[in-house]
Amino acid sequence: MDTPVEITGLRAYPLARRGFVMSSLISGFTLATTRVEAQAIHTDSAGLVAGETQIPVSDGHLPGYAARPDGAGPFPTILVIEEIFGVHEYVKDTCRRLAKAGYLAVAPELYARIADLSKMTDSAQIFRDVISKAPDATFLADLDSTAAWAAANHGDANRLGVMGFCRGGRDTWLYAEHNPQLKAAVAWYGPVVSDRTPIQPQAPIDLAAELKCPLLGLYGGKDTSIQPADVQAAAEKARGAGKQVEIHIYPDAPHGFHADYRPSYRQADAEDGWQRALAWFKQHGVG
Repeated sequence: MDTPVEITGLRAYPLARRGFVMSSLISGFTLATTRVEAQAIHTDSAGLVAGETQIPVSDGHLPGYAARPDGAGPFPTILVIEEIFGVHEYVKDTCRRLAKAGYLAVAPELYARIADLSKMTDSAQIFRDVISKAPDATFLADLDSTAAWAAANHGDANRLGVMGFCRGGRDTWLYAEHNPQLKAAVAWYGPVVSDRTPIQPQAPIDLAAELKCPLLGLYGGKDTSIQPADVQAAAEKARGAGKQVEIHIYPDAPHGFHADYRPSYRQADAEDGWQRALAWFKQHGVG
């Protein structure tokens, strides 16, 4: 059974929650998309320390989920960035899968200030009322705080990676363009072109030349929401600046092909992508 994760060295912080709509994570799977829960992968926590935690940020604490091998570490660390649906069981399971591979994996609930995603049932509403109102500067700072939390809780700050899915794939690109401490990034079907607004002023393609670490992008050839030409243009812009980017496209995969709890899941492509992701992290010093 998962247990709360120890917050070594950070106990002096009060659990300030004023201004945070979510103070704990979603239990089970999101209600905001079609689910095929019978096919969802369940990774047990045997041999792990895994569970919900609180991550100190500038204005309080974010709820988050962390998993790591039992032991002192320090363990190579991967920040896991959610889809738009919150840190629900699929994201938690992804953290446990990474922990079984030897990592400390931690997923902060980046939208905790804006809405309670556990009660939201409409993905269009989530995008309109939550995602579009989330400043990029805030999530970048929150991920920096999450990396600091990990380094204080059995993680190795010198072996830091990031992995994200869907909107979290977009955010993976942006975070890899932001944090020079990163060693590697893996973006699963992350949009590189997005609307520019005052609080989300730049898309990943705008900053591709500023990548701070090697990035692997995993995309579906039948993803109707992301144009392959846009992804390749971002990759070429990065390569033109001397950055290392590898894009792998699965010809028959739709958007969300790794999400095993959804109809979009494609087992063979998801498993191949997972092995590519682990190899990428190890190749670039996160392992």
